[in-house]
Amino acid sequence: MTAAQIAIALGADSADADRFRTALARFGDRIAVAFARGDELAQALADAEIVVAQGLSDDELARAPRLRWLSSWAAGVERAARPALLARGIALTSASGVHGPNIAEQLLAMILMFTRALPRLHRAQLARRWERNFASRADGPGELTGKTLLIVGLGRIGEALAARARPFGVRLVAVKHDPSTRHDAGVAVDELVGMAALDDVLGRADHVCLTVPLTPDTQHLIDARRLALLRPTAYLYNISRGPVVDQAALVDALRGGRLAGAGLDVFEHEPLPDDSPLWDLENVILTPHTAGFTPHYFARAAALFADNLDRYLSGQPLHNAYDPARGY
Repeated sequence: MTAAQIAIALGADSADADRFRTALARFGDRIAVAFARGDELAQALADAEIVVAQGLSDDELARAPRLRWLSSWAAGVERAARPALLARGIALTSASGVHGPNIAEQLLAMILMFTRALPRLHRAQLARRWERNFASRADGPGELTGKTLLIVGLGRIGEALAARARPFGVRLVAVKHDPSTRHDAGVAVDELVGMAALDDVLGRADHVCLTVPLTPDTQHLIDARRLALLRPTAYLYNISRGPVVDQAALVDALRGGRLAGAGLDVFEHEPLPDDSPLWDLENVILTPHTAGFTPHYFARAAALFADNLDRYLSGQPLHNAYDPARGY
């Protein structure tokens, strides 16, 4: 049997390449792996049947006449799903699931910061101000116990968040495109509804976490109308993609006191422009698209690729396969 030619867009001497070597060692001479970047990658593409990379440009795709599968190490592959790739019928898979733990931890950190009034208290620290007098009990540090956490998109990140939030005594409500499908049915939620019920559950939530992929259906999923359905004491968190939220409408709601706060890791335009009002709003926690960062990223990505490679070599359907009809 001819060895499957694999090109991995990593430097051969990098620690991340070593993680892939370890994960792929069991395949022996069934595969031939080339770790390459830049000009070396361009040469490796000529023989590659499988490519592991964030994505490929149209020029790179043209250099890969034998390509049958692009395994992206990104969770969102809307940019990798180029027309030139789809037209050739090349399989595309994502790395969905590799950063469920770290993104869930970032969301939980933001939720706890708002719950315990830490943004306000940190500003007081920077000003060397001993601040213990709050306008009301609702204005000061609170508890998550008894609060309703709404997860919009119960995929792997949503499930990881649900598992971590449960010990805090919250009521877990989740929205999923297809509630009949689950990655880990062992992660319990108190209520699971379809996307058609989103409007019904938004008004019951104290914290709303957006963990959906960016598709035509989720573009501005949270717009001015849906923001108006939220309680003025509610908090919104977005770690999915910036355009899932109408950012101008969000700013208006935050400025107008119609929303208590927002934790944002993604934005409609990145880097966030210097003149964005989000920088100066005191009820916003802002991070520069870093929720996905973790030292375990490529170890998990390599393990996921190795599992999918087993499936590829045995002719089984691939996990995390991109579906053009769904857009993810």
